[in-house]
Amino acid sequence: MTVVVATCNRRADLLRTLPEHEAPVIVVDNGSTDGTAEAVRQCRPDVDFIALGHNVGAVARNVGVSRAGSPYVAFADDDSYWEPGSLDKAATLLDQHERAALLCGRVLVGTDARLDPTSVEMAAAPLGWAPDLPGPIILGFLACAAIVRREAFLQVGGFAPMLHVYGEEQLLAWDLSAAGWGLAYVEDIVARHLPSRSRVSRSERRRREVRNRLLTAWLRRPPARAVAVTAHALRRAISDPDEGAGALAAAARLPTVLRHRRRIPDQLEHSIRMLELRSASWTSG
Repeated sequence: MTVVVATCNRRADLLRTLPEHEAPVIVVDNGSTDGTAEAVRQCRPDVDFIALGHNVGAVARNVGVSRAGSPYVAFADDDSYWEPGSLDKAATLLDQHERAALLCGRVLVGTDARLDPTSVEMAAAPLGWAPDLPGPIILGFLACAAIVRREAFLQVGGFAPMLHVYGEEQLLAWDLSAAGWGLAYVEDIVARHLPSRSRVSRSERRRREVRNRLLTAWLRRPPARAVAVTAHALRRAISDPDEGAGALAAAARLPTVLRHRRRIPDQLEHSIRMLELRSASWTSG
């Protein structure tokens, strides 16, 4: 197991979480200008530090996975870490379940260890269980709580450069599933998230999430569903400026999206629709 951490100008957060990692760590730096490189060398001289020089978003994780020599890779954000023993459990489960490409662990937020609402949704198992997976089937995940099978991750190309960050996980989850791999939620694997104070505004994050939700729909879903998701966003844009800004940002990239479009299998689309019908906010996984 290797832990891959993508970071950008969050030196203080990284110094808080780096000592907690039990497995070998690769830090991929998205062009930090706050002295991250020197701080990491002083805190954890054993860390494999990769400086990219500019911010490529989630693609930094692709770089880390490519560098890793282990069959399994655990992702962590610069403000998160894995609880002791969790990665050993994950490796054992991946050894035992050959179709599993990604395990998403339970996420505890803050110093008071609040359960993340996404973990509650996954534990409810809306898509049921598969006998060859170690937990409920999922079609989405939180990157800071994900352990991947390196072979599967590289096979589907990892995170898409077009999406950068915020909601970038969905497309990867669908691509893994479309390729025949399984994704599962495992409650006994635990990630701790200590939210950074250095974050983009809620409004900016919302705009990027909307953009990526629309781009993901157009990249993979049947035309009728992509149109429906877009229409939903446009209706919300009347009263939600962030929704409108996200939709405009997605529209600007539509020509590129259509050149890379690849429709997912009907069975996967059916599962996505089940999750949409369950969720009033049109989110999946």
